[in-house]
Order: sequence, then C-alpha cells, then structure tokens
Amino acid sequence: MRINNIPYLLKEGIRGLFAHGFQSASAFAVTVFSLLVTGAFICLAFNINVMVDDLNKTNEVVVYVSDTLKDEEARSLGTQISNIPNVQDRKFVTREQALKEFIEKNGDKDAFAGVEASDLRHRYVVTLEDNSIIMETVRQLEAIKGVDKVSAAFELAKGFSTIKEIVIAASIFIAAVLMFVTLVIIFNTVRLATHERKEEIAIMRMVGATNGFIRCPFVVEGMTLGFTGAVVALGAEWVLYDAIVEKVQTMDTLEMLHFVPFREMLGMLAVIFAVAGLFVGIVGGWISIRKYLKV
Repeated sequence: MRINNIPYLLKEGIRGLFAHGFQSASAFAVTVFSLLVTGAFICLAFNINVMVDDLNKTNEVVVYVSDTLKDEEARSLGTQISNIPNVQDRKFVTREQALKEFIEKNGDKDAFAGVEASDLRHRYVVTLEDNSIIMETVRQLEAIKGVDKVSAAFELAKGFSTIKEIVIAASIFIAAVLMFVTLVIIFNTVRLATHERKEEIAIMRMVGATNGFIRCPFVVEGMTLGFTGAVVALGAEWVLYDAIVEKVQTMDTLEMLHFVPFREMLGMLAVIFAVAGLFVGIVGGWISIRKYLKV
C-alpha cells in the first residue's frame, strides 16, 4: 500500500461511518456505555485500594518488650524493628504512657487505682507497609532478642486484603465482559458495511487490490468509532465522578469516606480508555471483513 493512497483510505473509512448512521450511532453508544461502566469499576477499585491502604495503617502491631530489659535496652530495640523490610513506622510507648492511655481510653480512673506502671511492659506500636504479609513480619519481630510477645489482628488484615482482591477481580471480569460486548457490536456494524459493499470488494480483488488496501477503510471505521467513544466516555466519566463524589460527601453516614480526586486517575484512565477503544475498534474492523477477502 503506497503512502499516497492513505488519504483516500482514510476518507473511505470516515465515509463508512456516515453511510450507516444508525448502526454507527449504536456502536458509538455501546462503546461509550461500556467504557463508562468499566471506568466506574476502575475508579471504585482505585478508591477502595486507597481506602484499604489507609485502613491498613490503623491495623497496628503491638510489640511487647521483655520486662527484664532496662529502659535504655528497650529503646534500643527500635533500630532492629525499623530494619525489618515491611515495617513502615514504629512508636515506642513506655509503661507510664501505656497506663495513661489505657485509663484515658476506658474513662474510669478509680477502676485502675491499684494498677502501677511497673505492672505493664514497654512496647512498640508498629505500622506495616503491607498487611498481606503480616504473619511473616510478626515472625521476624518475634525473633528479635528482647521481644516478649507480638500482638496482631491477623483476621482484620486478612479481611482488608480480601476486599482488595474481590474488587480487583470483579473489575477485571466486568471490564472483560463489556469489552467483548463492545467488540461484537462494532464487528456487526462494520460487517454490515462490508456486506453492502461486497460486490465492490470483489471487483477490487479481481483488479489486484491487496488485502491491506481493501481492509484499511473498514479498520479506520472501527478505529474511529472506538477512539471517539473513548474520548466521550472519558469526559462523561469525569463529570459523573465529580458529581457523585460531591453528592456522597454531603451524606452524613458517608462523609467519613475520602475519595481520590479524578485528576489523580486521569492519566491512567485516559490510557486505558484509548487502548480499549482502539483495540475493540481495530479488531472489530479487521475481523469483520475477513471472509470477504477469500478468493
């Protein structure tokens, strides 16, 4: 295919869109809808991932120091704890601080009147980077000489990780189904165009036109449908996301939820939408004409 043929092939591809207005509009609408729903799940998964990571930071591991260690020795354990790869932060809590916080939390000083700070142990409150490997990290903490006990909410950490996995898996599945539906719609739209032009295609074959020359306008048609649908879907996704987030944050029961600004996801979604739109468009246009290229 020569370069000077490209304008003609592009023009023919665009002409095909308007020659089948209703079918093209249907394919365009389905593309936009599919990408909108897919984008909604991507946004949901992204926000839940951020929220779960924030919740993970509140799921702290408590490292109790052996009461046989002196104060200076107990404080020196902090360096070893920080050197464990999965440890994000650690805070040393003295016996006195632990007793004060315990009394303040329970709000009844008289009930703990007989409790002395010496009855408690120094401890470290440790925040992990990844709670999915909390058990491995706990074993590493327990292996430190001078650590008497490690307390961790394994079930809570596992629950957070499970939520992330379910949302990600559901998003991938739904996106795959919607992309398949979009591909079928575009395929049928372009196939209709090829069916109506089958005699023209047959003549082009007889005069020696290459498969690439014949196929290009239909690929352009599918690609244009997919890409324009992606652009419109991205803009609509942005408007709807901001509107929904603004509405949710006005609800008293949901005001604690913090959503990521759409701008932070814009680059990622733009790439996903563009790739998905072009893929279903090009593939749909490519395979729709395959049978008409047989000699």
